[in-house]
Amino acid sequence: MRNGVAGLLDVCCVLVFIAIGRATHEDAASLTGYLATVWPFLAGLGAGWAVSRAWRGAEALWPVGVVVWAVTVTGGMALRALSGGGTALAFVIVATLFLALTLLGWRLVTRVTRARRIARQG
Repeated sequence: MRNGVAGLLDVCCVLVFIAIGRATHEDAASLTGYLATVWPFLAGLGAGWAVSRAWRGAEALWPVGVVVWAVTVTGGMALRALSGGGTALAFVIVATLFLALTLLGWRLVTRVTRARRIARQG
């Protein structure tokens, strides 16, 4: 998988997380509200890519995926708190679980699919 596709998948995971959350709380209509909510997590994702050097193998579940996920959540929450956004425990738990499911999930699917393809060939 090309790193551009992997990066796009990661960005989509964050965008969908925020879109679902805002829709759940009936805040979906405000573009400025969406952007105010999403930027800390996109910045955290960028930091996760930098820390893990994901461009060298973004589809790896360990350590890249785990580092990207952890830094996205912690960095996103820290930036959200610093910018005056809420970090209620329930939000932190939901963000941690949703982003684990998506950021790690697509990497796991990629790994399993690749292993099955190799097993069929060999």
